[in-house]
Amino acid sequence: MSLADRVKAAKEADSTIDNQREETRRELRRKLHYKVVEGLGPSLYDRQMSDAELKLRVMEMLEWALDQEQSVALSRTDRLTLLQEIADDVLGYGPIDPFLSDPEVTEVMVNGPHSVWVERHGRLTRTDTRFVDATHLERIIEKIVGQVGRRIDESNPMVDARLPDGSRVNAVIHPLAIGGPFLTIRKFAVDPFTIDDLIANDTLNEQVAGLLRRCVRGRLNIVVSGATGSGKTTFLNVLSNFIPEDERIVTVEDAAELQLSQIHVLTMESRPANIEGTGRVTIRDLVRNTLRMRPDRIIVGEVRGGESLDMLQAMNTGHDGSLTTVHSNSPRDTLARIETMVLMAGMDLPIRAIREQVASALDLIVHVHRLRDGTRRVTHVTEVVGMEGDIITLQDIMLFDYGMGVDENGKYLGRLKATGIRPAFSEHLENFGIKLAPELFAPEPFAVR
Repeated sequence: MSLADRVKAAKEADSTIDNQREETRRELRRKLHYKVVEGLGPSLYDRQMSDAELKLRVMEMLEWALDQEQSVALSRTDRLTLLQEIADDVLGYGPIDPFLSDPEVTEVMVNGPHSVWVERHGRLTRTDTRFVDATHLERIIEKIVGQVGRRIDESNPMVDARLPDGSRVNAVIHPLAIGGPFLTIRKFAVDPFTIDDLIANDTLNEQVAGLLRRCVRGRLNIVVSGATGSGKTTFLNVLSNFIPEDERIVTVEDAAELQLSQIHVLTMESRPANIEGTGRVTIRDLVRNTLRMRPDRIIVGEVRGGESLDMLQAMNTGHDGSLTTVHSNSPRDTLARIETMVLMAGMDLPIRAIREQVASALDLIVHVHRLRDGTRRVTHVTEVVGMEGDIITLQDIMLFDYGMGVDENGKYLGRLKATGIRPAFSEHLENFGIKLAPELFAPEPFAVR
């Protein structure tokens, strides 16, 4: 046998040994996990026990269980690492725990037990993190959804939930998830973003921030539109914090995410059906109920169905200054989406009647977009002017200038620029004592691509 063949054979043997060790370690981890859960039983969920006491009991049980396993020899470092990993499984969220505590990670995507991706600074990267197997991942999912009173099983294989810190969770399991389970966690900022943070991140500039602050205080009805992951909810939260302290605010969401700083805020969250298939409370039910709660402002985290009709009715019946978000690709698409969602309410309304409702209810559409460089930018600030024939008239007040190109790192150099159009709602704001400086709308030349 040649030297090259002997080296190759040695490498293959080493690889086989490493794989066997890893499999043995996974099997040991699985055994210890089961022993701890079985040994502690209901005390794992005893709310009278402090976190420190629970952690101490888990570690004691782990030490005991590991001492019973004589078949595997571990170094002190391997032993401590294994104990920490299992403790994370029992007390936290397993292998993804470090990402959930990493402030730079904004989203965690688990595409099955052996494929974990994270988003940092708007960019997706694959990690080396793995779950032991699909059962391990399912246990973590069940733990997450169980904490907020939701359930996931074969009869209900999809669920939206949230972590205690408010982070949004979506999970899909067998039989819908082929190669899964799948778990997506959109993290919630510990410290909510402020308008200064958005300005620092180039999401918008100070002039536009000042305009939007005046629009919110002047009780304009505003829709924040954009695609999935574009930052709509974050932007809605920032706009909500411009609402004066002396107003009564009612928020309606699928999973409570908004973090308003005002003191007079009532938060409501929808509820899925229970195991018997009853007890479901939809966003639409909650929006209707808000009208009986004497709100000054109604904030709906997102309209995605028939509740859009109830939202429009609220905006048209004295609840000025309401805010919501809509999935769409542009301000014009936002109107088309709202029309479609109103039809989903089951009301046999003519299109013209729907458009008149939309034109009367909405004042402003702020469109946010996640660009290819990973940044979230406001690309349109668009006024809903009214009806011309059967068409809703829009006019862009601010537009993002894509023609300014990108720098050497691929980051967009463009920014929001005024189109030169003074909005028709200026007079409405003046009735509230809010004046818009003419220079705010001074036209700026757009770069030629």
